[in-house]
Amino acid sequence: MQTIVTGGAGLIGSNIVRLLNARGEDDILVVDHLRGDPLKRRNLDALRYARYMERDAFRAAVRAGGIEPAKAFFHLGACSSTTETDEAFLDDNNTGYTREMCEWCLAHGTRFVYASSAATYGDGSLGYSDDHAGIPALRPLNLYGWSKQKFDLWALSTGAVDRIAGLKYFNVFGPGEDHKGDMRSVVNKSYAVVRDTGRISLFRSDRPDYADGCQDRDFVYVKDAAAVTVWLADHPGANGIFNCGTGHARTWLDLARALFAAVGREPRVDFVDMPEKLRGRYQYHTEAEMGKLRAAGCDVPFRPLEDAVKDYVDTHLSRL
Repeated sequence: MQTIVTGGAGLIGSNIVRLLNARGEDDILVVDHLRGDPLKRRNLDALRYARYMERDAFRAAVRAGGIEPAKAFFHLGACSSTTETDEAFLDDNNTGYTREMCEWCLAHGTRFVYASSAATYGDGSLGYSDDHAGIPALRPLNLYGWSKQKFDLWALSTGAVDRIAGLKYFNVFGPGEDHKGDMRSVVNKSYAVVRDTGRISLFRSDRPDYADGCQDRDFVYVKDAAAVTVWLADHPGANGIFNCGTGHARTWLDLARALFAAVGREPRVDFVDMPEKLRGRYQYHTEAEMGKLRAAGCDVPFRPLEDAVKDYVDTHLSRL
Protein backbone atom coordinates (compact mmCIF):
# COMPACT_ATOMS: atom_id res chain seq x y z
CA MET A 1 0.00 0.00 0.00
CA GLN A 2 1.10 3.54 -0.73
CA THR A 3 2.31 6.17 1.70
CA ILE A 4 0.97 9.72 1.38
CA VAL A 5 3.05 12.77 2.27
CA THR A 6 1.36 16.16 2.07
CA GLY A 7 3.77 19.07 2.10
CA GLY A 8 6.09 16.52 0.52
CA ALA A 9 8.17 19.17 -1.24
CA GLY A 10 8.59 21.19 1.94
CA LEU A 11 11.25 21.15 4.62
CA ILE A 12 10.12 18.27 6.82
CA GLY A 13 8.08 16.50 4.15
CA SER A 14 10.93 16.17 1.65
CA ASN A 15 13.19 14.81 4.37
CA ILE A 16 10.55 12.23 5.28
CA VAL A 17 10.39 11.10 1.65
CA ARG A 18 14.20 10.93 1.59
CA LEU A 19 14.21 8.80 4.73
CA LEU A 20 11.55 6.47 3.31
CA ASN A 21 13.61 6.14 0.11
CA ALA A 22 16.67 5.23 2.16
CA ARG A 23 14.87 2.22 3.54
CA GLY A 24 13.65 1.13 0.13
CA GLU A 25 10.20 2.71 -0.05
CA ASP A 26 9.11 4.60 -3.16
CA ASP A 27 5.38 3.85 -3.48
CA ILE A 28 4.73 7.36 -2.26
CA LEU A 29 2.10 9.91 -3.25
CA VAL A 30 3.60 13.38 -2.78
CA VAL A 31 1.15 16.24 -2.36
CA ASP A 32 2.10 19.92 -2.29
CA HIS A 33 1.40 23.35 -3.76
CA LEU A 34 4.42 24.20 -5.89
CA ARG A 35 3.06 27.32 -7.62
CA GLY A 36 5.92 27.15 -10.12
CA ASP A 37 8.49 27.61 -7.34
CA PRO A 38 11.80 26.22 -8.70
CA LEU A 39 13.46 26.12 -5.26
CA LYS A 40 10.64 24.09 -3.78
CA ARG A 41 10.49 21.87 -6.84
CA ARG A 42 14.22 21.22 -6.45
CA ASN A 43 13.51 19.47 -3.14
CA LEU A 44 11.87 16.66 -5.12
CA ASP A 45 14.55 16.25 -7.78
CA ALA A 46 16.61 13.58 -6.03
CA LEU A 47 13.65 11.75 -4.46
CA ARG A 48 11.79 8.64 -5.63
CA TYR A 49 8.00 8.66 -5.52
CA ALA A 50 5.19 7.12 -7.52
CA ARG A 51 3.04 10.19 -8.10
CA TYR A 52 2.70 13.91 -7.42
CA MET A 53 -0.59 15.80 -6.95
CA GLU A 54 -1.30 19.45 -6.38
CA ARG A 55 -2.95 20.19 -3.04
CA ASP A 56 -6.32 21.36 -4.35
CA ALA A 57 -6.67 18.45 -6.76
CA PHE A 58 -5.76 16.05 -3.96
CA ARG A 59 -8.33 17.51 -1.55
CA ALA A 60 -10.99 17.24 -4.24
CA ALA A 61 -10.01 13.63 -4.95
CA VAL A 62 -10.20 12.74 -1.26
CA ARG A 63 -13.68 14.25 -1.02
CA ALA A 64 -14.77 12.35 -4.14
CA GLY A 65 -13.41 9.03 -2.91
CA GLY A 66 -10.74 8.92 -5.59
CA ILE A 67 -7.67 8.22 -3.44
CA GLU A 68 -6.54 4.64 -2.91
CA PRO A 69 -6.02 3.35 0.64
CA ALA A 70 -2.69 4.08 2.27
CA LYS A 71 -0.72 2.43 5.04
CA ALA A 72 0.55 5.76 6.39
CA PHE A 73 -0.34 9.41 5.90
CA PHE A 74 2.15 12.12 6.88
CA HIS A 75 0.28 15.42 6.90
CA LEU A 76 2.85 18.23 6.76
CA GLY A 77 0.95 20.41 4.28
CA ALA A 78 0.24 23.86 5.73
CA CYS A 79 1.05 27.54 5.45
CA SER A 80 3.86 27.96 7.97
CA SER A 81 4.17 31.74 7.86
CA THR A 82 3.95 33.21 11.34
CA THR A 83 3.13 36.61 9.83
CA GLU A 84 0.13 35.45 7.74
CA THR A 85 -2.88 37.67 8.51
CA ASP A 86 -5.65 35.95 6.52
CA GLU A 87 -7.45 33.98 9.24
CA ALA A 88 -10.05 32.49 6.89
CA PHE A 89 -7.27 31.15 4.66
CA LEU A 90 -5.47 29.58 7.63
CA ASP A 91 -8.72 28.11 8.99
CA ASP A 92 -9.21 26.31 5.68
CA ASN A 93 -5.65 25.57 4.54
CA ASN A 94 -4.28 24.53 7.94
CA THR A 95 -7.10 23.58 10.31
CA GLY A 96 -9.78 22.44 7.88
CA TYR A 97 -7.38 20.58 5.58
CA THR A 98 -5.90 18.69 8.53
CA ARG A 99 -9.34 17.74 9.83
CA GLU A 100 -10.43 16.43 6.41
CA MET A 101 -7.31 14.30 6.07
CA CYS A 102 -7.59 12.99 9.62
CA GLU A 103 -11.22 11.98 9.14
CA TRP A 104 -10.32 10.22 5.87
CA CYS A 105 -7.51 8.30 7.57
CA LEU A 106 -9.65 7.25 10.52
CA ALA A 107 -12.36 6.04 8.13
CA HIS A 108 -9.85 3.99 6.11
CA GLY A 109 -7.67 2.57 8.88
CA THR A 110 -4.66 4.62 7.79
CA ARG A 111 -1.98 5.68 10.28
CA PHE A 112 -2.20 9.48 10.53
CA VAL A 113 0.78 11.56 11.70
CA TYR A 114 0.43 15.31 11.47
CA ALA A 115 2.34 18.51 12.13
CA SER A 116 1.26 20.67 15.01
CA SER A 117 3.69 23.38 16.13
CA ALA A 118 5.54 24.78 19.12
CA ALA A 119 3.95 28.09 18.08
CA THR A 120 0.89 26.86 20.00
CA TYR A 121 2.77 27.56 23.25
CA GLY A 122 2.61 31.31 22.71
CA ASP A 123 4.88 33.32 24.98
CA GLY A 124 5.85 30.22 26.97
CA SER A 125 4.39 31.54 30.22
CA LEU A 126 2.47 28.27 30.64
CA GLY A 127 5.54 26.17 29.96
CA TYR A 128 6.22 23.67 27.22
CA SER A 129 4.56 20.52 28.48
CA ASP A 130 2.80 18.35 25.89
CA ASP A 131 0.43 16.93 28.49
CA HIS A 132 -3.03 16.96 26.91
CA ALA A 133 -4.65 18.50 29.98
CA GLY A 134 -2.78 21.77 29.47
CA ILE A 135 -3.44 22.22 25.76
CA PRO A 136 -6.82 24.05 26.02
CA ALA A 137 -5.21 26.84 28.06
CA LEU A 138 -2.52 27.67 25.47
CA ARG A 139 -2.65 31.05 23.76
CA PRO A 140 -0.56 31.30 20.55
CA LEU A 141 0.95 34.66 19.59
CA ASN A 142 -0.05 34.57 15.92
CA LEU A 143 -2.73 33.23 13.59
CA TYR A 144 -0.47 30.45 12.33
CA GLY A 145 -0.14 29.13 15.88
CA TRP A 146 -3.89 29.38 16.36
CA SER A 147 -4.53 27.39 13.17
CA LYS A 148 -2.51 24.55 14.68
CA GLN A 149 -4.06 24.96 18.12
CA LYS A 150 -7.58 24.73 16.68
CA PHE A 151 -6.91 21.33 15.17
CA ASP A 152 -5.26 20.04 18.35
CA LEU A 153 -8.38 21.11 20.27
CA TRP A 154 -10.63 19.37 17.75
CA ALA A 155 -8.60 16.17 18.03
CA LEU A 156 -8.87 16.32 21.81
CA SER A 157 -12.59 17.10 21.90
CA THR A 158 -13.53 14.31 19.48
CA GLY A 159 -11.23 11.66 20.92
CA ALA A 160 -9.39 11.39 17.60
CA VAL A 161 -6.17 12.17 19.47
CA ASP A 162 -6.21 8.66 20.92
CA ARG A 163 -5.90 7.14 17.43
CA ILE A 164 -3.45 9.52 15.74
CA ALA A 165 -0.09 11.17 16.42
CA GLY A 166 0.74 14.86 16.25
CA LEU A 167 4.09 16.58 16.64
CA LYS A 168 4.69 20.04 18.05
CA TYR A 169 7.83 20.79 16.06
CA PHE A 170 10.12 23.34 17.65
CA ASN A 171 12.63 25.36 15.56
CA VAL A 172 13.34 23.00 12.69
CA PHE A 173 16.12 23.88 10.24
CA GLY A 174 18.16 22.11 7.60
CA PRO A 175 18.22 21.00 3.96
CA GLY A 176 14.95 21.66 2.18
CA GLU A 177 14.15 25.18 3.39
CA ASP A 178 15.68 27.22 0.54
CA HIS A 179 12.21 28.11 -0.79
CA LYS A 180 10.83 29.49 2.48
CA GLY A 181 11.81 33.15 2.02
CA ASP A 182 11.67 35.10 5.28
CA MET A 183 10.70 31.90 7.12
CA ARG A 184 14.08 30.30 6.41
CA SER A 185 16.31 29.62 9.39
CA VAL A 186 19.02 32.09 10.41
CA VAL A 187 21.59 29.47 9.36
CA ASN A 188 20.18 29.39 5.84
CA LYS A 189 19.75 33.17 5.52
CA SER A 190 23.14 34.00 7.02
CA TYR A 191 25.43 31.33 5.56
CA ALA A 192 26.55 33.24 2.45
CA VAL A 193 26.99 36.49 4.39
CA VAL A 194 29.06 34.80 7.09
CA ARG A 195 31.14 33.03 4.44
CA ASP A 196 31.76 36.17 2.40
CA THR A 197 31.96 38.93 5.04
CA GLY A 198 32.60 37.17 8.34
CA ARG A 199 29.64 38.92 9.98
CA ILE A 200 26.13 38.04 11.13
CA SER A 201 23.16 40.15 12.29
CA LEU A 202 20.95 39.16 15.23
CA PHE A 203 18.01 40.91 16.87
CA ARG A 204 18.61 43.09 19.90
CA SER A 205 16.64 42.13 22.98
CA ASP A 206 13.93 44.54 24.09
CA ARG A 207 13.48 42.74 27.43
CA PRO A 208 15.72 43.46 30.42
CA ASP A 209 15.88 39.79 31.42
CA TYR A 210 17.54 38.77 28.13
CA ALA A 211 20.86 40.15 26.88
CA ASP A 212 21.26 40.80 23.15
CA GLY A 213 21.60 37.49 21.35
CA CYS A 214 20.66 35.48 24.43
CA GLN A 215 17.09 34.88 23.39
CA ASP A 216 16.99 31.11 22.99
CA ARG A 217 15.29 28.38 21.03
CA ASP A 218 15.07 24.62 20.93
CA PHE A 219 16.78 24.20 17.55
CA VAL A 220 15.95 20.87 15.86
CA TYR A 221 17.78 19.49 12.84
CA VAL A 222 15.31 18.46 10.17
CA LYS A 223 16.89 15.03 9.66
CA ASP A 224 16.17 14.23 13.32
CA ALA A 225 12.64 15.66 13.13
CA ALA A 226 11.93 13.48 10.09
CA ALA A 227 13.26 10.38 11.85
CA VAL A 228 10.95 10.99 14.84
CA THR A 229 7.99 11.50 12.52
CA VAL A 230 8.62 8.24 10.67
CA TRP A 231 9.10 6.44 14.02
CA LEU A 232 5.59 7.49 15.04
CA ALA A 233 4.15 6.14 11.80
CA ASP A 234 5.90 2.83 12.47
CA HIS A 235 4.48 2.62 16.01
CA PRO A 236 0.68 2.95 15.81
CA GLY A 237 0.38 2.33 19.54
CA ALA A 238 2.10 5.65 20.26
CA ASN A 239 -0.82 8.06 20.03
CA GLY A 240 -1.34 11.62 21.17
CA ILE A 241 0.30 15.01 20.71
CA PHE A 242 4.05 15.04 21.33
CA ASN A 243 6.77 17.65 21.45
CA CYS A 244 9.55 17.32 18.89
CA GLY A 245 12.63 19.14 20.14
CA THR A 246 16.01 18.42 21.63
CA GLY A 247 14.91 19.38 25.12
CA HIS A 248 17.80 21.86 25.38
CA ALA A 249 17.39 25.54 24.52
CA ARG A 250 20.37 27.27 22.91
CA THR A 251 20.89 30.98 22.34
CA TRP A 252 21.09 32.76 19.03
CA LEU A 253 24.71 33.52 19.89
CA ASP A 254 25.30 29.77 20.23
CA LEU A 255 23.79 29.29 16.79
CA ALA A 256 25.93 32.07 15.33
CA ARG A 257 29.12 30.62 16.84
CA ALA A 258 28.24 27.19 15.43
CA LEU A 259 27.83 28.70 11.96
CA PHE A 260 31.11 30.64 12.18
CA ALA A 261 32.88 27.45 13.26
CA ALA A 262 31.37 25.50 10.37
CA VAL A 263 32.71 28.00 7.82
CA GLY A 264 36.03 28.55 9.61
CA ARG A 265 35.49 32.20 10.59
CA GLU A 266 35.93 34.12 13.83
CA PRO A 267 32.57 35.32 15.23
CA ARG A 268 31.63 38.96 14.52
CA VAL A 269 28.02 39.75 15.50
CA ASP A 270 26.02 42.90 14.74
CA PHE A 271 22.78 43.55 16.63
CA VAL A 272 19.80 45.15 14.90
CA ASP A 273 16.44 46.34 16.19
CA MET A 274 13.59 43.88 16.07
CA PRO A 275 11.04 44.74 13.35
CA GLU A 276 7.90 46.40 14.67
CA LYS A 277 5.68 43.64 13.27
CA LEU A 278 7.40 41.05 15.49
CA ARG A 279 7.24 42.96 18.75
CA GLY A 280 4.79 41.35 21.12
CA ARG A 281 4.73 38.22 18.93
CA TYR A 282 8.31 37.11 19.39
CA GLN A 283 9.15 34.06 21.50
CA TYR A 284 12.13 34.75 23.74
CA HIS A 285 12.46 31.17 24.98
CA THR A 286 11.38 27.74 23.74
CA GLU A 287 12.43 24.40 25.16
CA ALA A 288 10.58 21.16 24.58
CA GLU A 289 9.72 18.83 27.42
CA MET A 290 10.60 15.47 25.88
CA GLY A 291 9.63 12.99 28.58
CA LYS A 292 6.34 12.03 26.96
CA LEU A 293 7.86 11.03 23.61
CA ARG A 294 10.62 9.09 25.34
CA ALA A 295 8.09 7.34 27.59
CA ALA A 296 6.25 6.25 24.42
CA GLY A 297 9.41 4.38 23.44
CA CYS A 298 10.92 6.75 20.87
CA ASP A 299 14.69 6.51 21.14
CA VAL A 300 15.57 8.58 18.05
CA PRO A 301 18.56 10.77 19.05
CA PHE A 302 18.81 14.51 18.45
CA ARG A 303 22.25 15.69 17.42
CA PRO A 304 23.89 18.66 19.17
CA LEU A 305 23.45 22.09 17.58
CA GLU A 306 27.11 22.35 16.53
CA ASP A 307 27.00 18.95 14.78
CA ALA A 308 23.72 19.79 13.05
CA VAL A 309 24.95 23.15 11.72
CA LYS A 310 28.19 21.61 10.46
CA ASP A 311 26.32 18.82 8.67
CA TYR A 312 23.97 21.37 7.11
CA VAL A 313 26.88 23.49 5.86
CA ASP A 314 28.98 20.55 4.64
CA THR A 315 26.24 18.53 2.93
CA HIS A 316 24.02 21.29 1.57
CA LEU A 317 24.78 24.99 1.94
CA SER A 318 28.37 24.79 0.74
CA ARG A 319 27.22 22.96 -2.38
CA LEU A 320 24.67 25.48 -3.62
